[in-house]
Amino acid sequence: MRIALLAATAAALTLAACSQQTGDNAAETADAAGDTVASAAEDTAENVDAAADNTAAATNEAAEDVDASIETPAETAAH
Repeated sequence: MRIALLAATAAALTLAACSQQTGDNAAETADAAGDTVASAAEDTAENVDAAADNTAAATNEAAEDVDASIETPAETAAH
């Protein structure tokens, strides 16, 4: 009887240790996933900012080109 009780106790302790390690591993995995998501969000925000800057620069350049094309015929006609 004692041997069966000791074996059951040992098995319970082994399962408890396994569960603790599994829980620790799950927590580490969740932390790593959270870090990855945060990093991806930061990268995405930086890319959106860069795209907005590039779009603004291209829009300004296009507006300058339109202004230049409008002014050139008017200046030519005045001379």
